[in-house]
Formats: sequence, C-alpha cells, structure tokens
Amino acid sequence: MWDAFFSVCSKRISAWVGSGLAFGLAAASVLVWAGFGPATGYSDDWMLVINTGTTIVTFLMVFLIQNAQNRDTAALQVKLDELIRATKAADNLLIDIENLTPDQVDTLRRRYSGLASLARNQERMQTG
Repeated sequence: MWDAFFSVCSKRISAWVGSGLAFGLAAASVLVWAGFGPATGYSDDWMLVINTGTTIVTFLMVFLIQNAQNRDTAALQVKLDELIRATKAADNLLIDIENLTPDQVDTLRRRYSGLASLARNQERMQTG
C-alpha cells in the first residue's frame, strides 16, 4: 500500500518539479531570500533559512529521482526483453540478464565482445 501511494505521489511530484513553473517558483524564492539579505544584515539566521531549505529539498528530491529512475529502468528493461524475445535471431539468454550474477554477466560481456571483434575483422576483410 505504501509503495503504491509513494509511486503515485512521486510520479506526480516529479512531473511537477520538472516543469518551468516549479523552476520559476524556485528562482523567485531565491530572489526573495536574497532580497532580505540587506534587511537582515546578512545574518546567520538569514543564511540558515536557505541552507535548511535547500538541504530539505535536496534530501527529498534524492528519493523522488531514485524512484523515477527505478521506474524508467524497469520499463526500459521490459521493452528490451520484449525486443529480444520477438527477434528470432536474438539470444533469449539475454532476457532477464539483470538478475544474473556479476560473474555470469561478465562471461556474457566477454562472449559478445569477442563476437563484435570477429564481426569487425570480417568487415575489414570484406572492405579491405
């Protein structure tokens, strides 16, 4: 339940904070804060306001950005898996590769690097 609520909220908030309006409000807030500097004598309290505000916003944005990144990565992975599955010449071993151990992924990476090298050599021989 909490995950679904967080996912919906983070999707909406991410869309909003990525808008021009959100940037404009943030920029206006900084300008208003800067405008109060001379009136407060650039006091420690004046600095504390912006430091605290930016720290809180940054802390919360880390979680929103990570959630958005996780969603995007998962969606992209499903799309790639479908392309692999639908392509007859593709190696279905690559579907769900993100769940293999690092050693298994490295073995596959070496295998495909070797195939790429072989293909480049064949191309050179044909064009050279």
